[in-house]
Amino acid sequence: MGLLPRSWQQQSIIAQQASVSSLLESAVEECGWKSGALASLVPAPAFLFQVCYVDYGFSENVEKSKAYKLNPRFCSLSFQATKCKLAGLEALSDDPGLVKVVESLTCGKIFAVEILEKADIPLVILYDTSGEDDININATCLKAICDKSLEAHLQVDAMYTNVRVTNICSDGTLYCQVPCKGLNKLNDLLHKIEDYFHCKHMTSEYFVSLPFCGKICLFHCKGKWLRVEIMNVHSSRTLDVQFLDSGTVTSVKVSELREIPSRFLREMVSIPSQAIRCCLADVPQSVGMWTPDAVLWLRDSVLNCSDCSIKVTKMDETRGVNHVYLFTPKNFPDPHRSINRQITNADLWKHQKDVFLSALASEAGSPNSRGGHTVTESNTGESIRKSLVEVSKKPVVDHISSFSTEQLPPPVHLAKPGEHMDVYVPVACHPGYFVIQRWQEIHKLEVLMEEMILYYSVSEERRVAVEKDQVYAAKVENKWHRVLLKGILTNGLVSVYELDYGKHELVNIRKVQPLVDMFRKLPFQAVTAQLAGVKCNQWSEEASMVFRNHVEKKPLVALVQTVIEGANPWDQKAVVYLVDTSLPDTDIWIHDYMSEYLVELSKIN
Repeated sequence: MGLLPRSWQQQSIIAQQASVSSLLESAVEECGWKSGALASLVPAPAFLFQVCYVDYGFSENVEKSKAYKLNPRFCSLSFQATKCKLAGLEALSDDPGLVKVVESLTCGKIFAVEILEKADIPLVILYDTSGEDDININATCLKAICDKSLEAHLQVDAMYTNVRVTNICSDGTLYCQVPCKGLNKLNDLLHKIEDYFHCKHMTSEYFVSLPFCGKICLFHCKGKWLRVEIMNVHSSRTLDVQFLDSGTVTSVKVSELREIPSRFLREMVSIPSQAIRCCLADVPQSVGMWTPDAVLWLRDSVLNCSDCSIKVTKMDETRGVNHVYLFTPKNFPDPHRSINRQITNADLWKHQKDVFLSALASEAGSPNSRGGHTVTESNTGESIRKSLVEVSKKPVVDHISSFSTEQLPPPVHLAKPGEHMDVYVPVACHPGYFVIQRWQEIHKLEVLMEEMILYYSVSEERRVAVEKDQVYAAKVENKWHRVLLKGILTNGLVSVYELDYGKHELVNIRKVQPLVDMFRKLPFQAVTAQLAGVKCNQWSEEASMVFRNHVEKKPLVALVQTVIEGANPWDQKAVVYLVDTSLPDTDIWIHDYMSEYLVELSKIN
């Protein structure tokens, strides 16, 4: 900020008698000026004011001789400093350690801000986007104030007994719990919370009303409350959580989460995660990617076994992984009979073409979904969730034939020619090709996709021999979609068409699953359409962009001219007029707008 002109300085009145909340201009280190609001009068020494700099948000004492009344011409710009609250840290704001951590991680840095709640003091999440991955500052601050004495401090070459393997991922990564002070304290605290909820009537104050990434809360699973951290919010109803003390990730409903009671909150967040990330040491590199057989064998051998033992051979702090030898009780401590040696059996590492292990695989029919946490004890009572615990465990070589591939929904019902209907346009290439969805069906689609997230997050492992022109479920950007498989590439990718949104995507073959019958009932929502009332043999990129800007991702009214049925539900097409009714006084007929645009374009050419 530049110096005030000398003439203005001379005209300013020194604020010797200023009152609280007066606007002042103060000299800073005799090299610049900052606007400030008088925060409070300091009784001693009498020649000082305490001011808050309204454009920077900090306070300090300044000499009265350096404080001047702020000229009104500098009041046109809004004050630039805004107070905010960091979500998840409000109840701990009086913790001096937390204040120090927040200051060290945030002051003088640039962040992306997600506003969760608009208020006089908004509730926000800060993200550091300077690296390859975005870092949730709120969650980082919360982890930084954990009691380090409650961590399980592993050491190289040390042996640990009574180890519980809580999760095994599809890449062979293990999560273990090692007996320690922190684990004992956590179990005691969870028992207290169980008793607290049992004695106290569960009121709405304990339901999670504002879910956000990084929030720590409780989830009832297998008859007890467990700590979870919200990892990804799909919608107002469905989200992904990670169990802090087992490493398991799964999808749940928001209604199944509970707030940590305030009396236990400070103690609960002080306990570090008890899930220790490990991998099997000295597994030959020649085995390559983990196969479904190898992962299932490992799960059958050690998952949820509470009296395993490990020997730490290496600690990779960069990746946060401990390399260990793993032993079952009967084989401890013979290294030649360790799990590491047994799993190198060549029969477990034979890869098969077009076969994969689900990225979200779990044991169907057992209470050990995704490493030990199937949502089987929830209060939802939905048949989809319940069916998962009633299915007997199936062998890994299980093909799509167990599902009906014949049952397809009828085409989505469209208005008759000459009738209007409300639509949404998720994709628009040009007036000759765009996709519409019936507006009144969108809510049903959202509910179906939420149920798909919940189902496939705990679904059984399954080998799938994929075929072209067949309907599947595929995970695209953390959501499960109903898709038509269009092609199989040689690099492990497949080309799919989203049957509800009309988009073409490339996804990893590992993210393709059979589409079960319960998700085949709602008609596929994407209907290919063409704009009526305008003709053009080939649309230029410029004209296509103009069209997209006017219709894509917008709710519109469609006047149906023609509906063309096809052999399959996704072959249905429609020729429609589109009308934008968002303006208060006039309706915009898109075909008229594009016709006028083509006329003007022809004049220029």
